[in-house]
Formats: sequence, structure tokens, C-alpha cells
Amino acid sequence: MKLKKENLKIERDGSFDIYFCSQAPEDKEDNWIQTIPDKRWNILFRLYGPLEPWFHRTCRPEDIELKE
Repeated sequence: MKLKKENLKIERDGSFDIYFCSQAPEDKEDNWIQTIPDKRWNILFRLYGPLEPWFHRTCRPEDIELKE
């Protein structure tokens, strides 16, 4: 499944949460990527034309957090 940029729900601070789970959380379908229970999965973070903050390490993705 591929997220569509125009559908992402953005938080007040400009960030956004992506949910990796087998069932979409209520009202979070646009920020959801379906996973298969009991199967392994990996994430690849790809940047196209990163800017200076990336190279100076002032901009970096946060770790994945388990939310229950």
C-alpha cells in the first residue's frame, strides 16, 4: 500500500504519524500502512534531494514507537 501525500493528516506542529498495523486505527486510514500479523517487515527511508539540515543532522526521522 502506498500513502498519498495529498491525503496525509498533518498534526498541528507540522509533523505526521504513520501507522503500521493490520487494522487501520479509527480516523487514521489516510496515515495507515497495512501489515500482516506475525510477519516481519522493514522500513526504507529514502530522500530525494536532501537539504543542508539533513547533512548537518539537525533534521532526522524519529525512531518508530510502539503505541497500544
